[in-house]
Amino acid sequence: MIVAPVIILVCVVLFMFGIHSTVSKPVVFDIVAGDTVSGVATRLMKQNLIDAEQVFKMSVRLNGGKIQTGQYDIPVGASAWKIADMFANGRVASTTIVIPEGLTVKQIKDLLLQSSALTGAVECRAGNNAPVCDLHDGDIFPDTYTVARGTNRLALLDLARKKMVQIEETWKKTNRRLPKPLRDWNDVITLASIVQKETPQVREMPIVASVYLNRLNRGMRLQADPTVVYALTDGLGDMQGAPLLRGHLKIDSPYNTYRNKGLPPAPIANVGQGAIRAVLKPADTNYLFFVADGQGGHKFSKDYETHMKNHNDWRAIKKLKNKN
Repeated sequence: MIVAPVIILVCVVLFMFGIHSTVSKPVVFDIVAGDTVSGVATRLMKQNLIDAEQVFKMSVRLNGGKIQTGQYDIPVGASAWKIADMFANGRVASTTIVIPEGLTVKQIKDLLLQSSALTGAVECRAGNNAPVCDLHDGDIFPDTYTVARGTNRLALLDLARKKMVQIEETWKKTNRRLPKPLRDWNDVITLASIVQKETPQVREMPIVASVYLNRLNRGMRLQADPTVVYALTDGLGDMQGAPLLRGHLKIDSPYNTYRNKGLPPAPIANVGQGAIRAVLKPADTNYLFFVADGQGGHKFSKDYETHMKNHNDWRAIKKLKNKN
């Protein structure tokens, strides 16, 4: 009878390939361009992650014969077959990068540089004319991005840029009319960036958008503080704790909406869907003013007298908060 030896052999093979493991603790393993299956097998042996190079090589061969570059998390108890399957199918370790809404390109680049899960620079080498090498505020779509650990920072920036391009192209296909007096996509994103900086509350954004559209249609200056901050900080968009003073409102800049009528020449931040939708479909109001209400939102008004009353209320709230 040869049945028993065959069964035993099959069991041994299954054990060696799919069950047996020498991985006693989680390990991060890198495969770079130029690595061969034999070379990787040798490294795995040296790190005691497998105990038979031929078993690993055979596992790779049965998974297509190739391994993919990237960084891998090898878990405790991973067999040679599981490791080979990970490498052959590119099941690389991933990381989640959150790009918050309302940040400028400069702030986003600083954010990516702080992530140890990413690699590379945020600026292109001289002579590179790729679109990602000439980013402006409004070009990037803030979102949560899940990418392979070790992803190049420029590659992630380009991914976020392409997502905003896709949103613009989708909008163009709708052929919807823009709220007056907006003329094009740049106007939409420019106003959306101001709305984004003025309020974090999505439910309030259409009302804020309506205020600015009402002012634009009446020929009034927008008088939006975030545009002054953008001008004062040379496009950083953050006063870094310093207060915005009355004297700052006189800065000579095309972005200063206290001095210039109309929209600034370009967006002052990178915006999310909420702000874009708010501009494309603003609330139907006759409001011309708004001021903080001390609870994370705003009080809106249609006349200057009511606005000044709301403004005085806000000053009283700030004074009380400072005392506490």
